[in-house]
Amino acid sequence: MPDRPERAPAATGRPLPAMDLTSLRAVLAELRPQLVPSRFEKAQQADGQGIQLALRHLEGVQWLELSWQAEAPRLLAIPPPPRRGEGSTLAQQLQHGLRGLALVSLSSPSWERVVEMGFARRPGEEPRRWLVAELMGRHSNLFLLDQDRRVISLARQVRADQSRLRPIATGDTYTPPPPAAGEPPRRSETESSWRRRLSLLPLPLGEALRRTYQGIGPALARQLVEGPGAVEAGADSTAADLLRRPVASLEEPHWQQLWQHWQAWLEALEEQRFSLRWQGPDRWCCWAADTPQADAPQADAPPAEGPLPINRSLAAYYGARLGERRLEQRRQALAQRLAAALAREERDASLQQERLAAAAGSEELQRQADALLAQVAPDRDAITRAQKLYQRARKLRRSVAAITPLLENHRQRQAWLEASLGYLEDAGSEEQLLELEQELEEWAGRRSRRGPAAREGRRSGRATSREPMAGPRPLELRSPAGLRLQVGRNHRQNEWISLRQARRGDLWFHAQEIPGSHVVLKASEGMAGEADLAAAADLAAHFSRGRGSGRVPVLMVPTETLQRIPGAGPGTVRHRGGEILWGEPARALAVLEAPNVGQDGRP
Repeated sequence: MPDRPERAPAATGRPLPAMDLTSLRAVLAELRPQLVPSRFEKAQQADGQGIQLALRHLEGVQWLELSWQAEAPRLLAIPPPPRRGEGSTLAQQLQHGLRGLALVSLSSPSWERVVEMGFARRPGEEPRRWLVAELMGRHSNLFLLDQDRRVISLARQVRADQSRLRPIATGDTYTPPPPAAGEPPRRSETESSWRRRLSLLPLPLGEALRRTYQGIGPALARQLVEGPGAVEAGADSTAADLLRRPVASLEEPHWQQLWQHWQAWLEALEEQRFSLRWQGPDRWCCWAADTPQADAPQADAPPAEGPLPINRSLAAYYGARLGERRLEQRRQALAQRLAAALAREERDASLQQERLAAAAGSEELQRQADALLAQVAPDRDAITRAQKLYQRARKLRRSVAAITPLLENHRQRQAWLEASLGYLEDAGSEEQLLELEQELEEWAGRRSRRGPAAREGRRSGRATSREPMAGPRPLELRSPAGLRLQVGRNHRQNEWISLRQARRGDLWFHAQEIPGSHVVLKASEGMAGEADLAAAADLAAHFSRGRGSGRVPVLMVPTETLQRIPGAGPGTVRHRGGEILWGEPARALAVLEAPNVGQDGRP
């Protein structure tokens, strides 16, 4: 993500900052010179909460993304997206309604986050179609209007039971959202009038700004307090304290500074002078106090080479953050599926264990039958009872022979699922999650062929829709002596490195009696020293469910002694002998952070 500052990713559970009015106007100011005019070419709907438009201009084709997603409504220029969603109803209606038309106007006519895009047959003519994007949180929507501003199509129907003020559906005349409370900001307003308005009610400064004037959100209120270029440490707490202070308690220096920032913001809007500054991992400012400051490079600002720097930076930011959220949602869904499958295996194993405990009484039944027949002259009734006892004892012995392998299968499947949960904790990409999802579906398919208890794959509805997996790509690192270290991040990779790619002389490491990854030290490629063995043991401890411990027992075995367990899932092996080493999960970080390791773990 080259357009973002180099910072740690934000937590996926935190709310996304919205595109405020100032950011929206900055984005439009960048797009207008390039896209007005431009010819509409294509519409596609990649998901249920956004539409993507291709517009051809003098220098090529530019894609726009218009999203009415409640937590991140936005309009941004994006790189060419994958081809998908062309057959959606909304995409087809836009394709039909805008075919042959050119974008001739792009504006935000009010102090609301509303964008109007006018399309005409050629520049200079009156628009025949309007595309209106309302980017206002959970009320966000998208409308395609005819030249009389009647709704041809819209992203979300708004029924009367959903909104008494503004129900709207296909065929209705479009009405703009009701204006927000407060006065429209004006550069012509005097400082005394501005102060008087803010001081009318005994409110904290932040709330007074938002309630008195339109277009002011929490992010802009903070920027007005601390200034557009504030990035120094501690500015957050200082600005937050001032925003919470009652207006009546502000001192004259505070008023003077706030008035200067207020005027600078209005001037930037009027003159369309915008420059993106990142003020934190989830904070930015799009307006500048004056032209020299706007052009000055900032230490933590993203690179601005190339066209549309504000659009590119914000599109990269939202793409990364929303990608993190989608990844986390997939992770949680897969974790629930794995946990449900593990719970079923535990219940089935418990039931078989109870049956095995009941079958252990065969010897006692045998003794009772023997005692009945050991009488000097057993009568017919004693003989009949003895025969029944013998029959029950034989049945129980047959049950033991049948239950024991079933119980072992349940235990193997429990270990397989527990290991999958461990791999899921380490999965950091969509590719790794996809491999784990496919492994679970294949596992569910194998289990369903053996009995009716597993319906996970059929319930998920994914088993037949996945594309075949690509070749395994285990994590590859280097030991202190430069030998290759391979780490399996799922069951398929475990089998690949331990059974298919291993050579005589390679060493296999695994946390003892703990679910985790297979680690193979390619000792066949060179002499392995104590430091290499310790690094492999540390990795096996780190990539196991025992990583929270200071030390973890790790089993080291020559790979030639490994054997695949017939009928078990991929990556399930047994071995002979072995040596116990002690791995320290914390020490594995030095191997993982080695400078000769690439982003995908390959040197």
